[in-house]
Amino acid sequence: MPDSISISPRPGSANDAIKVRGACPHDCPDTCALLTTVEAGVAVKVQGNPDHRHTGGVLCTKVSRYTERSYHPERILQPLRRVGPKGSGQFEAVSWDSALDEIAARLQAIAQRDPQAIAPYSYAGTMGLVQGEGMAGRFFNKLGASLLERTICSAAGTEGLTQTLGGKVGMKVEFFAEARLILIWGSNSIASNLHFWRHVQEAKRRGARIICIDPRKTETAEKCHEHIALQPGTDAALALGIMHELIVHDWLDHAYIESHTIGWPLLRERALLWNPERVAQVCGIPVEQVRALARDYGECFVNGQPAAIRLNYGMQRVRGGGNATRAVACLPALTGAWRHRAGGVLLSSSGMFPVNQAALQRPELRAGRQSRTLNMITIGDDLLRSSSADFGPKIEALIVYNSNPVAVAPDSGKVVQGFAREDLLTVVLEHFQTDTADYADFILPATTQLEHWDVHGAYGHTDVLLNRPAIAPVGQARTNTDIFRGLAARMGFSEPCFLEDDETLCRTAFSHRDGDRINFDELLDKGFATLPGPDAPFAEGRFLTPSGKCEFFSARLAAQGLDGLPDHVPNHETAGTSASYPLAMISPPARNFLNSTFVNVKSLRDIEGEPLLEINAVDAAVRGIATGSVVKVFNQRGSYRVRAEVSNRARPGVVHGLGVWWRKFGLDGTNVNELTSQHLTDLGRGPVFYDCLVQVQLEAESVL
Repeated sequence: MPDSISISPRPGSANDAIKVRGACPHDCPDTCALLTTVEAGVAVKVQGNPDHRHTGGVLCTKVSRYTERSYHPERILQPLRRVGPKGSGQFEAVSWDSALDEIAARLQAIAQRDPQAIAPYSYAGTMGLVQGEGMAGRFFNKLGASLLERTICSAAGTEGLTQTLGGKVGMKVEFFAEARLILIWGSNSIASNLHFWRHVQEAKRRGARIICIDPRKTETAEKCHEHIALQPGTDAALALGIMHELIVHDWLDHAYIESHTIGWPLLRERALLWNPERVAQVCGIPVEQVRALARDYGECFVNGQPAAIRLNYGMQRVRGGGNATRAVACLPALTGAWRHRAGGVLLSSSGMFPVNQAALQRPELRAGRQSRTLNMITIGDDLLRSSSADFGPKIEALIVYNSNPVAVAPDSGKVVQGFAREDLLTVVLEHFQTDTADYADFILPATTQLEHWDVHGAYGHTDVLLNRPAIAPVGQARTNTDIFRGLAARMGFSEPCFLEDDETLCRTAFSHRDGDRINFDELLDKGFATLPGPDAPFAEGRFLTPSGKCEFFSARLAAQGLDGLPDHVPNHETAGTSASYPLAMISPPARNFLNSTFVNVKSLRDIEGEPLLEINAVDAAVRGIATGSVVKVFNQRGSYRVRAEVSNRARPGVVHGLGVWWRKFGLDGTNVNELTSQHLTDLGRGPVFYDCLVQVQLEAESVL
């Protein structure tokens, strides 16, 4: 690193301070508006923008410390080339020209044989439309590389909502404050949806009843009136049980059902199979809790009061996650909850944003070439495959950006084996030497959110946000877009679209032939703009499905040979079915990290402590485990050593491996994904992180 570069903030004169509007880039429903205070060219403070109604000047602990990421002493500030064995983390500094020249030459040699042997791997390290798949999409389309199914988070729920409501759409988050009943289903909102929790608190002050449905007794569950601790993967059964009671007691809006739904007679027949006793047995909860939940929901209809459901991604990370989402999404149409602006369901609002992905990513650059599609969940298996007629060419090159697959992908023992291949060219765009970067041939230093242009939609509200660069790139860091432009130029890609700058790409994101959907001047002026739309989107039906109705029965699923109705789909690995692995394990995120981001920020890691396995006192006692014990958690895929915490957050028979810690911070260089599988969900080909059986045993190490 050149001597003239400092990565420590340098305070300047107060008169020099400016505030730059931006947006939080992280994978969170809140998508906060930021204000970055800059003094003498250095960012000294990041805070929430008080003018943005959803942010209200408040940031989570993680993002309020964002300058610690941008000026982190371990930040990578120049290109690095591997000099040691893969995984050793041994690198030497090289120039940008040297790195890009060598990478481009090696990619060209592979592409001449078969460009499908080159694959991207990316996800939501930034949610930005420009630094995400903007210029990167153009590069890989022109190259003809393999396509990637980016399904690691929300694919099952996306498909479930699409088949039922027509897309990732729902009620507006701000109106939860007016609801009389709120079901928080599969979400630890205090940790992962902070600004939504403000609306919950307001509703609670107005007398609303708040119920949390979650296998784990989270911080959110502790603050609700009731916690329903169902078995992992049984959410659809509970939703069908609610339907059963709505039918039996006639807590139904027959007019809404008649006018605005399809498939009611078939759904009614199925729901009547799910009496409270059956539901209680499947879900592992008291039968009266099933009845009371349905009564709470049904009586809102009887009393003309709005009932709102906030879904999140925990419930869909099991085999039946798509069906579970479908089942819950049917409930508001049964009681006509959609008639109220404070009624309905919200999993994601991202389907409301008119993003022009084609203009950003330019799929026509493939020029009709066929490309195979890889699923990011199965990267462990795919990196170990040889060329075949079914699979296509062996993967010879992998370009990773906005992701840390060695830490976050399931069945990580296989993922590590694949990344350790000496014949695999691996290029990683990163801020830090993550678990994945340790296996790179080249690490290319990327800019953080404070250093580049970007534009963001949201999945928890309906505002578009613009991010302006607050500071110049630190060290030799370059934007993702610049890196892909540099590779494109070296590979002879001469199309004008590779020369467009980032502000142009920001404008392109919401541009359409019939006119821009977002006023970009408003974004430049305020930093955010609100999408137009009705307060109660489905009060008069008008769903986004082909029929225009809420589709209890999906003809599209039936045409694929799938069940057209939602149903309970048991887990791939169902609790109580294995003598060798008797415990169900879920792996919810640690509160002070966001997936694997922020794990290396010491102040946050100090708050979080260390990787833990939460275990109920009943399960701990029979194994001789106490808080602080080192335990071995294992199954047929691998093993993971971690400290235990005996906790009432875990129900008997279920343990919680808190994630996603970097492997290098684990007791033996692994993390909880050593145990998770590459199985896929029923709909959407998503991951099943919470569909996992394990055994836990006490290790010989003493208790701390």
